[in-house]
Amino acid sequence: MATVVRMPSVLAGAAEAAIARWLVGVGDAVTVGAPVAEIETEKALVEYAAEESGIVGRLVLAEGEAGEVGDPILVLVSTAETDADIDKALGKAPTAGTQASRGAASGSERSFGRSGEPEAAAVTTEGGGPGGLVATPQESRIFASPLVRKVAAEQGIDLAAVEGTGPNGRIVRRDLERLAATPPRSPAPAPDRAAAGTAQPGVSVADGAALADGALVAGTGRESPAGGRLIPHTPMRRAIARRLSESKATVPHFYMATDCVVDELLALRGRVNATVAGKTVAGKVSVNDFVVMAAAGAFADVPEANVTWSDEGLIAYGNVDISIAVATDGGLVTPVLRDVGAKRLSQVAREARDLAQRARDRRLAQREIEGGVLSVSNLGMYGTLEFSAIINPPQSAVLAVGAARPQPVAADGAVSVATVMRCTLSVDHRAIDGALAARWLAAFTARMQDPLGAIA
Repeated sequence: MATVVRMPSVLAGAAEAAIARWLVGVGDAVTVGAPVAEIETEKALVEYAAEESGIVGRLVLAEGEAGEVGDPILVLVSTAETDADIDKALGKAPTAGTQASRGAASGSERSFGRSGEPEAAAVTTEGGGPGGLVATPQESRIFASPLVRKVAAEQGIDLAAVEGTGPNGRIVRRDLERLAATPPRSPAPAPDRAAAGTAQPGVSVADGAALADGALVAGTGRESPAGGRLIPHTPMRRAIARRLSESKATVPHFYMATDCVVDELLALRGRVNATVAGKTVAGKVSVNDFVVMAAAGAFADVPEANVTWSDEGLIAYGNVDISIAVATDGGLVTPVLRDVGAKRLSQVAREARDLAQRARDRRLAQREIEGGVLSVSNLGMYGTLEFSAIINPPQSAVLAVGAARPQPVAADGAVSVATVMRCTLSVDHRAIDGALAARWLAAFTARMQDPLGAIA
C-alpha cells in the first residue's frame, strides 16, 4: 500500500517548514534511516531520514516549497502501485485527467510525475464524470499545495493568474513572493476613481504591488502609502514575531543595567590576539567571547540564577549553556554554546565563530538552537550605546551589550577617562527575583573588570 510521508515536526514550535533540497528522486529505493530531504525550518536546515522503506512514487512538494507540519511531502510505493494508488493514499479521487494521462504517458514518470500531478491532464468540470464534459485547458486544475492556496486566499491572490515555476508548472511559495516583489505598475487612467481615491471594481491588483498613492495592496484589502509594496513574511520572520510576542505577553520582564570598565579586558584581548598574529583569524578572540566567559563565571558565582521557569517548578542546571544572538539575512538566530564554564576562552571563541557562520548559512542542527538559560545580544559593533532585549523563552534572561566608549569615571575621589561598556539585563521575574538578579549582575561586572579571573 502507498505510504504518505508527512512534513515532520523537526523543530520545537515550528508550524511549517520548506523542502530545501530533495536527496532522492522519483523511482529511487529508500530504506529506513536513509536521508531523503533537507528540510528548512524557521531557524535551521535539518536532514530528514526516512522512517519507512519503499520506492519514491511522488514528490508532493517541490524544492523551495513550504508546507505545514503534517502536510504530505512525498509518497512511497511498491513496484506494483500506480498513480491511482497514490491519489487514494493522498485522499484524492482519481480524475479524468489521471485516466487520460495513463494512456498517453509511459515509464516511471508516467506513473509518478515529480509534480505530484499527471502532466497535460484534462479535468472534469463540476458536473463532469462519466459521460460529463471535460474542461478546456483554461479550466484545468491549478497545481498548488494547501499552504500556497491558504497564503493566496489570505492575500487575495487569484492563483489562476499566477505562473508556476515548480515542476510541471506547479505554483510554489516563491511564486507568490515574486508577485509581491513585482515593481509597481501605473494603472490605466480612471477619471471617476480620481476623486474617490478608491480601487475601481474590476481593476486587478493581483500583481502584488502598490498601484499608486491610496491604491490597494494586493491580497491585503489595505491601502498602501505612495510607492509601498507588500513583502510577504518568511517562516523565520513569522516565528520571531510569534515567539517574541508571546514572550512580552506572558513573561514578566524586569530590567537592570551596569557599567563595566573594560580597559583591562581590551588590553588583554589585544595581547591574546597578538600571540596569534601570524595565524588564521580562527585563533583570535572577540570582545563578545569575553562577555560570554564572564557570564558563565557569574553563574558559577551565583548558581541559584542558573534556572528556568516551568509550570511544575524551577529547573536548575549544573552546566552553563549560553546562547549568542546572530544576525542573519532572515532574522535573529540564537545558537547555544554548551557547558561554557568548563571551556577555555580559545575554545569558546572557535565554537562561537563556527555556530555564527553556520547560523548565517542556515546549517544549524536542531539541538544547537534549543536550551540555554541566558542569551547574549551584542550591538556594540554598530555603535549602539544601550538597549534592552526581549527574553527568548524558555530562557530566564538576556544580556544586551552596548558599545565600549571613553567617558569620565570617578574613582577614589578623582575623575579619569576610562572605556565603559553598558550592559542591560532583562530577567524573567517568575524564575529570578530582583535581589538574585542584582547579585548575578554584580558578579558579571566584577569578572568583566577582572578579565584574567573571568577566563581562568
